[in-house]
This record gives sequence, structure tokens and C-alpha cells, in this order.
Amino acid sequence: MVISKPAHTEMQSDGRVRKWAEIREEGKYLRVILLSDGETVHNAFFDRDFKKEV
Repeated sequence: MVISKPAHTEMQSDGRVRKWAEIREEGKYLRVILLSDGETVHNAFFDRDFKKEV
């Protein structure tokens, strides 16, 4: 869900892609970092500092 329907996406200067999506069951946002190919997951974690854009 995070990869296919993110709430927010950012490109990093190194070509990696950051994507966030709300995980309602946890009440948190999960951040997934993808490699520059846009498919391979490098890292994933709950991001306490993410603020949803209004």
C-alpha cells in the first residue's frame, strides 16, 4: 500500500525515493525508502515526525 498508494512521495538527492502512507491500525505513518529503481525496498519504519500536508 505504501508503495502503490502513498500519501506523500519525495526524491532524495541520491536517487532514492521516500514514500509515506498511514497505517490506520497503528495510528502512524510508515516511511518506505526505495532504491533508485523505484521497486527495491532499502528501509521501512514508522516516522514519528511525519506531518500530513493539509
